[in-house]
Amino acid sequence: MDAAQPYTTKSSPWSVPDTVDRLTTLIAARSMTLFAAIDQRAAAREAGLDLRDTVLLLFGSPVAGTPVMDAAPLAALDLPLKLLVWDDGGRTQVSYLTPAVLADRHHLSPSLAAPLAGIDGLTDAALTPD
Repeated sequence: MDAAQPYTTKSSPWSVPDTVDRLTTLIAARSMTLFAAIDQRAAAREAGLDLRDTVLLLFGSPVAGTPVMDAAPLAALDLPLKLLVWDDGGRTQVSYLTPAVLADRHHLSPSLAAPLAGIDGLTDAALTPD
């Protein structure tokens, strides 16, 4: 992925709730931690506002993230990893910070950056029909 592109966005063939379910199931199956699933649409409604279906997932692996934060403390501002699942006019999209951008931003060595790039494979697996 081109490091000049700050975000990667992929289309999902499923609804936002179904895509969130597929992602969270795969996160658990890969022994990662789901730190939060924030339903931003629900929060907007509680404030009397309307927002398209939008869910932010915060997830990761302390085994992968801790060495990154130890080497580059400000990386904690970008970790845990985040996936935004959102409705784009009837199409579900999944967006996240491009791993190369994250690595470049924090001057990560290839060995520290490699596990973070797993977000590409995770989303590919979750968005591919069975």
